[in-house]
Amino acid sequence: MAIDLPSFKEDFFLLLESGFIAVNQADEDAAMKLFKAAEMLDPSNNMPVIGRGYLHLHKLELKEACRLFEDVLKKDPENQMVKTFLGLCMSFTPAALDKGEKLLNEMCHSDDNQIQGLSKTALDFVDRFIKKEPTPAEIKKNNKKKK
Repeated sequence: MAIDLPSFKEDFFLLLESGFIAVNQADEDAAMKLFKAAEMLDPSNNMPVIGRGYLHLHKLELKEACRLFEDVLKKDPENQMVKTFLGLCMSFTPAALDKGEKLLNEMCHSDDNQIQGLSKTALDFVDRFIKKEPTPAEIKKNNKKKK
């Protein structure tokens, strides 16, 4: 018996929102199933892919998150939310830190206040915790390791 997918089209956003809730509750299995179900209902919509990228970002699986966000940007190059998420992922990756900061700086000038806020918060985090100078205790510890 075949499933009549068009009759469930109205459930797309319910499945999608439930997937994001599952991510925030650290329920990876449910999130993936919900995003895949939403994608079945509307394969042309990028939001389920963004949701999977968001899940990988939460798990700090940055390479996979970047890949998914870059795939979305190929189809929708002006998607500011995805640019912000990609910038955040890249900022946590030493080899892509500069590219990530550039994207986040660009998004600080968005017309969307939430995108601006997320970008500014991410840049602040990068400055305070990723690019921070080592403390004297860290320098001493590193020097001992080298001996």
